Amino acid sequence: MTPDQIELAGNSLYQAEQSRRQRGFLSAEYPTATMDDAYAIQKAFVARKHAAGRRTIGWKIGLTSRAMQQQLNIETPDSGVLLDDMALETGATIPANRFIAPRIEAEIAFVMKAPLQGQVTREQVLAATDYVTPALEILDARILRAESGKVRTIIDTISDNAANAGIVTGPARHSASLDLRWVGAIVSRDGVVEETGLGAGVLNDPVTGIVWLAARMSQYGQRIEPGQIILSGSFIRAMECPTGCRIEADFGPFGQLSCHFA
Repeated sequence: MTPDQIELAGNSLYQAEQSRRQRGFLSAEYPTATMDDAYAIQKAFVARKHAAGRRTIGWKIGLTSRAMQQQLNIETPDSGVLLDDMALETGATIPANRFIAPRIEAEIAFVMKAPLQGQVTREQVLAATDYVTPALEILDARILRAESGKVRTIIDTISDNAANAGIVTGPARHSASLDLRWVGAIVSRDGVVEETGLGAGVLNDPVTGIVWLAARMSQYGQRIEPGQIILSGSFIRAMECPTGCRIEADFGPFGQLSCHFA
């Protein structure tokens, strides 16, 4: 893709978000687009947000679990940027006009105290982590999820900032030395249990996602910075969040989170 095409695509995603009207597949519009092109579009999309006053607070890793890969028919993880206006506290009420088609996932968030870049080990990730905490990620789609009997591709999801839209966290803080494979959540919608899962669903260990992200970012001259929040990937399938619903996630001794979609 040319620089002008990348800029145009990134701007179209920003406009879709502002108008809350989804656009068609970028993968259909630019059939020869590569993953490098998709990350360039994502960068252009996020740059529009930075220009509007937003600030990067971290990163998300997506499509790390078999559940999510099977749900979207995608086989490789992706990543996106967390921005300051995405951060919500547990118990938050989300306005009805905030998102286009919100869904939610349960994750373990890492809050960093030291930078990470390039090929790093599991031990280096743990040493660079200040603490871990339960999180809910709110997904949204500026690009249609399905169109004319086809589903979007990894090009579409990466370009669309990995469907990133929000993050709900609470006061719980834990050492990253815990066996995060056994951290789980029971996620309910309006009092009905819809999804359950364990951290092991994320590449067999959520720490592995951070290792992957550090290596991925180095390809584009980026690094994980101190103070940033990293969403390590969902271990449940994405849940639809219709207007008026209440979401509750019970992580047991790890913590509890909730939010309400007005």
